[in-house]
Amino acid sequence: MKTKTRFAPSPTGYLHVGGARTALYSWLFTRHSGGEFVLRIEDTDLERSTQEAIDAIMEGLNWLNLDWDEGPHFQTKRFDRYNSVIDHMLENGTAYRCYCSKQRLEKLRETQIANGEKPRYDGHCRDQVDKHDINKPSVVRFRNPQQGSVIFDDMIRGPIKFSNMELDDLIIRRTEGSPTYNFCVVIDDWDMEITHVIRGEDHINNTPRQINILQALGAPIPQYAHVSMILGEDNKKLSKRHGAVSVMQYRDKGYLPEALLNYLVRLGWSHGDQEIFSLAQMKTHFSLGAVSKSASAFNTKKLRWLNHHYINHLPPEKVATYLSWHVEKQGIDTQGGPPLVEIVKLLGERCETLKEMAESCRYFYQELTEFDVDAAKKHLKQAAHQPLTIVAAKLAEIDEWKVEKYPQCITKHGNGVTNKYGKSRNATTCRGHRR
Repeated sequence: MKTKTRFAPSPTGYLHVGGARTALYSWLFTRHSGGEFVLRIEDTDLERSTQEAIDAIMEGLNWLNLDWDEGPHFQTKRFDRYNSVIDHMLENGTAYRCYCSKQRLEKLRETQIANGEKPRYDGHCRDQVDKHDINKPSVVRFRNPQQGSVIFDDMIRGPIKFSNMELDDLIIRRTEGSPTYNFCVVIDDWDMEITHVIRGEDHINNTPRQINILQALGAPIPQYAHVSMILGEDNKKLSKRHGAVSVMQYRDKGYLPEALLNYLVRLGWSHGDQEIFSLAQMKTHFSLGAVSKSASAFNTKKLRWLNHHYINHLPPEKVATYLSWHVEKQGIDTQGGPPLVEIVKLLGERCETLKEMAESCRYFYQELTEFDVDAAKKHLKQAAHQPLTIVAAKLAEIDEWKVEKYPQCITKHGNGVTNKYGKSRNATTCRGHRR
């Protein structure tokens, strides 16, 4: 059977790094086996889903070069299919209408909490199908099995077991007629022939419910793998307070997609002691069996180290294409200056991010209009005036700018300038301030 995975984000915000890692793992698992990768937009949350978020998610995936073979599919365009299946379930008794009021359910919940019980629906309408007017407002609930257990072999965590007594009859269609998330996911995975579901560990509790619905429909059950969460450097769940968490924020901060992918793949997965992986190597070596069950802490210093590596080891022409975005973002006109590929070669060793490189290369293209006040006070003193004047004049005489010419000019014509002690002083002492 052909392997088929899916990445199914909810478009209620940006593509965060946790989602990007999940997408990467799903993508690599599929590419490793020669299968297909599906993009599905789970937009059933009509109030919070936005086109802006959809665009941000797809922009993030495209920037990371995680291409999809099918989709994007949108759940809001499949409501007829979901409701058709629900109507069939009502007919065969695997689902039923629930007429319980909001007040009754709230009181039930309060009583259960007061008694130290787990809040769950008590099945009040489960066996009262014929006692209500079918035209009265109602939700539709799945008739969950009341005996036995759900056991699935998680490809990362091993066997996981849930008692059906812990699972209540979840709502699969709301009063106004819209299907719910857990039900839509099941039908989508069935219709799209998903063989492996790779997602975050926060979905573990959804899995037994979804398996029971699949079994009630007579549908094949995919294999599941639940990836652990990503923590901040303070070992708390990664969030906005830790800085950039959106994939595109990392682009804006000057990181290369190759560096971020390499960092994310190693954030919970390993292949021996290897640290640097090309995309081809990731596809060759990746396996879910090597993914850790434990949470991983995000380390910005490690990411910067990787980014510096890729700046210096990717072809300069490729790095220059990414750098051009940052240069343009900072309003730098590169006409009349060196090609950006030369900037990459010159500043690659110094700069850990492309944003730093763009900021550092400005003087190659623009006249200096302002000074670092503190640096000027420290270095631009009267004693520096004469050697700087000499160097400036000699540099102005150069008609062809080549790397080997201007250092010679500085060292040669700086000689002969004496300091207050009468010793010869070389203008290279001002090299760091020649701008």
